[in-house]
Parts: sequence; C-alpha cells; structure tokens
Amino acid sequence: MKSEMQETADDMDGWKRQVAEVSLPEVHRTIFVPGKVSFWRKMLAFAGPGFLVAVGYMDPGNWATDLAGGAQFGYTLLSVILISNLMAILLQHLCVKLGVATGRDLAQACRDHYPKPVVWFLWVLCELAISACDLAEVVGSAIALQLLFGIPLVWGCVITCLDVLAVLYLQNKGFRYVEAIVITLIVTIGTCFAAELLFAKPSIAGVMLGFVPSAEILTNHGMLYVSIGILGATVMPHNLYLHSSIVQTRMFERTPEGRREAIKFATIDSSAALMFALFINAAILVLAAAAFHWSGHQDVAEIQDAYKLLSPTLGVGVASTLFAVALLASGQNSTLTGTLAGQIVMEGFLNFRITPWLRRLITRGIAIIPAVCIIGFFGESKTTDLLVASQVVLSMQLGFAVWPLMRFTCEKAKMGEFVNPLWITILGWTTTLIIITLNVKLLFDSFAPEPIRRAFYYAIGLPIE
Repeated sequence: MKSEMQETADDMDGWKRQVAEVSLPEVHRTIFVPGKVSFWRKMLAFAGPGFLVAVGYMDPGNWATDLAGGAQFGYTLLSVILISNLMAILLQHLCVKLGVATGRDLAQACRDHYPKPVVWFLWVLCELAISACDLAEVVGSAIALQLLFGIPLVWGCVITCLDVLAVLYLQNKGFRYVEAIVITLIVTIGTCFAAELLFAKPSIAGVMLGFVPSAEILTNHGMLYVSIGILGATVMPHNLYLHSSIVQTRMFERTPEGRREAIKFATIDSSAALMFALFINAAILVLAAAAFHWSGHQDVAEIQDAYKLLSPTLGVGVASTLFAVALLASGQNSTLTGTLAGQIVMEGFLNFRITPWLRRLITRGIAIIPAVCIIGFFGESKTTDLLVASQVVLSMQLGFAVWPLMRFTCEKAKMGEFVNPLWITILGWTTTLIIITLNVKLLFDSFAPEPIRRAFYYAIGLPIE
C-alpha cells in the first residue's frame, strides 16, 4: 500500500521535490470525518480551523486602525473593512485548496519549489513576521492586564510567557481542544462587543450606509490614509501558512471527490469564521464612531484612551471593563494560533523539528525582550509605536507569502483539477497586487524622508497625510 505522501506525489508531479513529511504530524488526519451523513454533521466535522484563522483578523494589531477610523470618520470606513474581509475570504480559500489538493502547507510548498537560498530567505522573513505579530499580541495583552488589574506594562509583558504552558497542555489534549478554547475566546470577544453596541445605540441606518463604498474615501486624504492602514493590515502572513496546514487535520478521503468535498466544507468554515471577524472589526469601528465621533473625541486613536473614555461617554460603568476583557481575550487567542504557525513555518521551510516549548519560548522571547526594553527605557507611552512598528514588519513579509500562494494555486501541474479557474485567478492576482501596493506604500511612508514623500505624492497627484 502506498504511503499518503507517495500518493500525493504521484497525483501532482509539478514539484521539484517530493514532500518530506506531512504538516503538523502530531495532529495530521486525527479528526474523523464521517461518510454518508447529513450536511450539518459533515459541516461540524470540518468546523474549527477557520476560527483559528479568523483570530488573526481581530488581534490587537488591528484595533488601533479600527478605533481611529470610527472616531475620525464615523461609519464611513465600514466599507473598507468589508472589502478587506472579502479579500481575506478569497485568500484563505486558496490556502484550503493548496493544503487539501497537494498535501502540503504553504511553507512546504515553497521548500519543494524554490531553490534553497530562496527558501532560507523566505523562512527568515516569515520568522520576523511571526515575531512582529507576537509583539503586537504581547503588548495588547499587557495593555489589557494593566487596564483590568493595574499591572505595569513591563510586568504584563513578562506574564504573557505563561501562555506557553496553556498551549502545550492544549496540544497534548488534542487539536479539538485547541479549536474549542479559540472559539470560546472568540465568542467572549463577540459577546463583549455585542453588549458595547447595545450601550452605544448606534444609528442602524448610518451603519448600513457605512457599508456602501463612498468616493469621499479616495478624495479625503485623512480617510484614504486610515483606509490604507485598515487594508494594509488585513491579511496576516502567518495565517496563510497556518490555514494550509490545519485544514489537513481532517481525515477526509484522498480521492478527487473527497478532496472536492473537503475544499467545499473547509471554505464554508473559514468564510463563516471570517464573517464573525468582520463583525468584531466592524463593531470596534462602530463603537468608536458612536461613542467618540459625535462627542468631541475624534482624536481618539490609542487603546488606553478609548478605555478611559468609553464608560464616561456611554454612561455605563461596565463598558470600559468589557472593552478590556475583549482585548485580553483577543491577545491570548492570538498567542495560541501564533504558536502553531511558528511550528508550521520552521518545520515546513527547513524540515526541522524542535521541542514545542523551546520553540515557543524562543519566539516569545524575541517579542518580549524588545517590548520590555522599549517600554522600560522610553516609558509606557511608546506602546502605540510598538504596535505600529509590528504592522510595518508584517507588511514587509506579506507579499512574499501571497505571491507564492497565487503562483502555486494557478499551476495545473501542481494542483491538477483543483487549479484556479480564470475568474478566481483574476480576482486573486488583483487582490495580491492591491495588498502588495498598499503595503509598499506603508513601508514608503514609514521610512522615506518627508521631503521625498511629499515630492513623490505631489508628482503622481496623491494626497499625503
């Protein structure tokens, strides 16, 4: 009987190297998928990975742009959040196709296609991105601990090391336990913001109109700048590696029909989860708009300022507490998925395994050390700068993840009958170019001297913040 890896290699002969090992071997194909059962029972078997992916779209790094967008411009930028979410749904669908059709996660696919120097280059960039994402989670969790319990930010950063124990415990119990705790924390975040929206009493008509794209977004330089921040931080690079791996935890049939069914149900799972992420991000923006935009607090952009002003503005004492609880749940949730992504990336690119607790400590140390040093030396006022810096680092790596994903899923030699149809190819490459362009702009704005930036934007007729 052929091994599963050999069957995959026989089916897809477009790779320069055969797959060396399955992705996340300790949980690979550990969740049984029943055969002839109802749609909903089948859906339940595939449900879970999408919510792990959705965590990356509601992590603390996204909160600042949503808060700023709502406080400054009311409900107008809800359309930007919606467009961003549709882009994310498309890209995560492609991750599902890659993982199910080829038996490779995105890191393994890169290793099996590119020359070794390119593989090592991509691995280093991805490790930097994961550390930057972890930095945002550390700072976000530390801010939540400070707001809730008065713990200094430096000590809050150190306390986040304890999540290593939680991650290891859950992984040893089984992958369904990891999914269960992630979904529980997502529900906690959603419940907190549902209550916040009840307190804020936003205009239903205003919210609905906010989802309709407005030409003002392109003509108002302030709106355009915040919109680019929202779009540019939409897709987390590690989510692409993560999803293409964890979709293989399901024990679906390795036949064309079985793979086709797996792609369908996994796409439904991720799309539903990302719609929940859309609700969270939209709720943050709507809350900021209802509480701050019309109350003279349009300059609110920092998480701490939003926390302090929510209860007095809404007249509900528990509003600020719920906001901080949601932030803490968001930060802790992101650390769980970040752990898995780190393991997938190292094993996929290098075919090198390391003890999970050591891998997690190294990643968390890379995030905590700069956070503690900067906060300790410059003061707690630099937390927002740290969050911004983490998003800049993430943006540097994003194009190097999205481009290979599109390239692989568009090659028939690699994907067989699951190759992208023309309409998905057009949408995918358009999305890729938009994301890369916006992230290049973010890098340009972050590092180019102001005179050069102003001269460049004036020459091409674009506004500058």
